[in-house]
Amino acid sequence: MDKKYNIIYADPPWKYDMKRGQGVAENHYQTMGIQEICSLPVHKITDEDAVLFLWVTFPQLPEAFKVMEAWGFSYKTAAFVWVKQNKTGKGFFFGLGYWTRANAEICLLGVKGHPKRISNKVFQLIVSPLERHSKKPEEVRRRIVELMGNLPRIELFARQESPGWDVWGNEVANSLEVQGLEERERKEEPEIGGENRCDNSGMKQDGICQRTKGFDKDKK
Repeated sequence: MDKKYNIIYADPPWKYDMKRGQGVAENHYQTMGIQEICSLPVHKITDEDAVLFLWVTFPQLPEAFKVMEAWGFSYKTAAFVWVKQNKTGKGFFFGLGYWTRANAEICLLGVKGHPKRISNKVFQLIVSPLERHSKKPEEVRRRIVELMGNLPRIELFARQESPGWDVWGNEVANSLEVQGLEERERKEEPEIGGENRCDNSGMKQDGICQRTKGFDKDKK
């Protein structure tokens, strides 16, 4: 039987319009276009009652709502707001931003079915120092488990392995098989032209990119 998860925790490698500067995501890791992220068959690994925790920066909010819907979840709120301190822990970090100098990053919460929280003592605000580029605070995983309980859970686009969590990403030993993860090209965003369309060559199988075939199968 395919494993199903009640908790999905994801930090997608969003693609931004900004092309220059030290903070540009492409300088640190491979990014993905919105259609490629939406096409991942996350719905196949989620239980009928599940919660999605989805990291996003404010400029990408419209795309995040599309991803949440494509994965089978309904938006509810912002689960966490991370206020970033400098790496030294003294003072606050401020990026350039598109308009005002940016600091905070948010983790949205979406639901599928009727999941229930087990604690009303989990706070939204997290204040902690920056680490390596895009790495999120460890505290988030702890708060998710406190909020929802010790349920089957997986981190997507993980950059490290964490006790109690299954992981999937191109920087970890995957708990799920994803055909062609390391080989797929992310240079150009796929053309928008159809439901779950993945690229201009029409690589598609049952509405799912062939390069993500096997996503819903446990690793043997």
